[in-house]
Amino acid sequence: MTDLPPTSEAAPWQMQPIALLRSPYREKFGIPRQPGLVDVTSHVDMVAGYDDPAMVEGLEGFSHLWLTFVFHACAEQGWRSRVRPPRLGGNTRVGVLASRAPFRPNHLGLSAVQLVDIDTRGGVRLTVLGADLLDGTPILDIKPYVPYADAIADAAGGFAPTPPTPLEVGFLPAAAAALQGRAELEMLIVQVLSQDPRPTYQAGEVGREYGMALADVDLRFRIHGGRVEVIGIAPRA
Repeated sequence: MTDLPPTSEAAPWQMQPIALLRSPYREKFGIPRQPGLVDVTSHVDMVAGYDDPAMVEGLEGFSHLWLTFVFHACAEQGWRSRVRPPRLGGNTRVGVLASRAPFRPNHLGLSAVQLVDIDTRGGVRLTVLGADLLDGTPILDIKPYVPYADAIADAAGGFAPTPPTPLEVGFLPAAAAALQGRAELEMLIVQVLSQDPRPTYQAGEVGREYGMALADVDLRFRIHGGRVEVIGIAPRA
């Protein structure tokens, strides 16, 4: 066992958010399990003290970013030595450090996102694509994605070597009518639900109805085999 060196003062590496992420994911249920699976647009808003445009000078030359963030919605639940990854059916346990589960010792996460725009009028706002983060997620750091170093062609994927097979998504008449004139919302719903947001232990259940808050609507849907049926779409109260 290795002990930490003694100190009488607060550790100099204590962290605080430099930004907050704004996304259409209003609750944990339904968030994609990896970044880049859904082409959702989100915003990284730098907070006071870190909203100096000088901090992002030169960032416009990079197509993608790394976001270091906090799984803030899970922090109060503590951490676990072993977890059950969805890709293993939700029953097989692995070490938490062999997973991307949120129940980590420091509740830190890392996501690669596409940089779409940088707005420095009245602060700093980054528009990004593909984030898999809850609305209001604290961002601790932002780094440019460097392709020659960060993309490893022959890397092994362990128990998750390939992307999951997406489900087909359809809309019942009432749900389809509620989407008239909202093509972007329809695309978001299709991409999110095609990833099968159900807990893995419920994947074998047929006909169960689920609810989800997404963007400015509440969804109701059910899954039969490889198809999702959206039953209802209503404005959020």
